[in-house]
This record gives sequence, C-alpha cells and structure tokens, in this order.
Amino acid sequence: MKIETVLLFSVWFVAAALAQQAPAPGSATPVAAGISGMYTFLEEGEFIQITVEEQDKVTGFISRYSDQPGQQRAFLDQFIKKGTLAGNELSFVTEPLHGVEYEFKGAVIRGPGKAPGDEAYYVLKGTLIQTTRDEKQHATTRAREVEFKSFPQDALPTSPNPD
Repeated sequence: MKIETVLLFSVWFVAAALAQQAPAPGSATPVAAGISGMYTFLEEGEFIQITVEEQDKVTGFISRYSDQPGQQRAFLDQFIKKGTLAGNELSFVTEPLHGVEYEFKGAVIRGPGKAPGDEAYYVLKGTLIQTTRDEKQHATTRAREVEFKSFPQDALPTSPNPD
C-alpha cells in the first residue's frame, strides 16, 4: 500500500471512531426520537412519558399524585396538549386537570448515564411553570428550575410474553 492510502485510511478510521462516541454528560446535543421514554417528575413515583413523533411533535403525559386538599391522594394522568422538539430544545404544555396545568421550556442534555439504556442518559433541564386555578378561576403561577432524568430501559414495562 502506498503511504497516502494508509494515511487516508487512518484518518477515516479515527474520524469514524470519534463520530460514534457518545456526547459528554451535560452537553446539549441534537437528539430527536432518541429521547422518547419515561423521566422522573417532581415526587418519588411520579413520571413523565415523552414520545417524539414525526416533524418533532411531542406527545405524552405526566403521571402524578393529585394535590386536592382534604382528599386521598389519587394518581392522575395529565396529557400533553402541545409539545415540540427543535434540535435539543423541548417545550410542552399539558391539558388542565383538577385546576392544574404545567408548561415546560428547556433542553434535552446528556446526563451522567453511560449508555442509552442507563438511568439519566438524557436529562430534561429547564423551567417548569405550574398554574393552579381555584373555583373562581383565579390563577396562581409557580416557576421552578427542574431536571428530570430518564428512567433506565430495563425498568420500563415490557410487553407480556405470548408464551
């Protein structure tokens, strides 16, 4: 082989290896459908289910405890009515449920998880705005900075075995 061919092959090999490396934790990265899955929410046991569909439309729901005073805490599923993913920028708004709705604006970043199936491989980092309306429709808004970590893939429910 000629030296130019060996050098060209070496450069190509190194470039291909670098292109396959995962982005560093904390980095913003174009992600698309790879972020579909479950993420932590505000309290232990609560979660967000995110699904990225065609043209970066985001659907899903928040599964959370109710916070109705004087009532037993029921588990509620609150659906995303509008969501988008543009590059690594994620935003969504939920349908109101029991006088509460959520709006999230932030980014999908690489977390400390080492592989795509690991816990916290992706993290949704941004601002969560919770709007609560009373029976007279008076709104109270609370904004907070949040980080929601992806669940590990083996913790996700699997379809039953047909055997």
